[in-house]
Amino acid sequence: MTTDVDKSKLAATKPKKKKKARPWYRTAVQIFFFTLVALITLNEALVELGRQTIPFLATASLHAICPFGGVVSIYEFVTAGRYAQKVHSSSFILMWAAFILAVGFGPLICGWVCPLGSFQQWIAKLGRKFQGKKYNHLIPAQVDRPLRYTRYLVLAVVIFFTASTRKLVFQDYDPYFALFNFWSSEIAWTALLILGVTIVASAWVERPWCKYLCPYGAVLGLFNLFRIFRIRREESTCINCKLCDRNCPMNITISTATAVKDHQCIACMNCTSEQFCPVADTVDFTTRRDAGTMPATESTSKEEV
Repeated sequence: MTTDVDKSKLAATKPKKKKKARPWYRTAVQIFFFTLVALITLNEALVELGRQTIPFLATASLHAICPFGGVVSIYEFVTAGRYAQKVHSSSFILMWAAFILAVGFGPLICGWVCPLGSFQQWIAKLGRKFQGKKYNHLIPAQVDRPLRYTRYLVLAVVIFFTASTRKLVFQDYDPYFALFNFWSSEIAWTALLILGVTIVASAWVERPWCKYLCPYGAVLGLFNLFRIFRIRREESTCINCKLCDRNCPMNITISTATAVKDHQCIACMNCTSEQFCPVADTVDFTTRRDAGTMPATESTSKEEV
């Protein structure tokens, strides 16, 4: 007969399940680009002060490396053959490079490259530590869903006023630009205010700027509808643990569908079997196409498309 003492001994001797090792390369890419942008900003400050600059960044600027500058300058370039104020030709090159990348892999720029997205993600780690499972579930679904489309309204407004004024009007509201130039007189108070709200909100909602307001994320999100590589779930091996749902920073429901086509997906790979999914080859980033594929959305019912 097994006693309580025997059971406690068995529990003590039972080997603990090892924590799944997760790939490090996404974090490395994020740190690299965040550091690169920080160095470019530092170099610009050194130029303004007349100090010795960083040799390999001598001519780089935040405007020159921003692909969204190319997006908002399309009308100006087509109608007048020039770019909007402060936009460089390199922005156009990066814009097309980002589009090509998005056709193949979706918004990798959002999930892997964007420094502001990474910054919000790092704040989220603190929020999750203090709030646990409640983190990133503050806003009710009936309010959250329509808010997700606000960024398309922001995109339309930014493009309209940029085309009308021929100026980079978004700079006065851009938290990304403010994050790396908050000490500069070039930064408008509106951009600093939006940056502050984004930082505070990130302690409760993961990537709030990305979800609700980012116009460039709105553009790249459209590529989720037809990208070549996409997140796919194998229903036959899925154990319905919903770890993929709980670890999606964009609150997309993956556990009830077989393909992620949601416009909010940032291709972070958190939901895959390499990351939080505990079953091998169940949630993968692949070109495989299955018959009757249902797109994953914020909905919770498989019948909803």
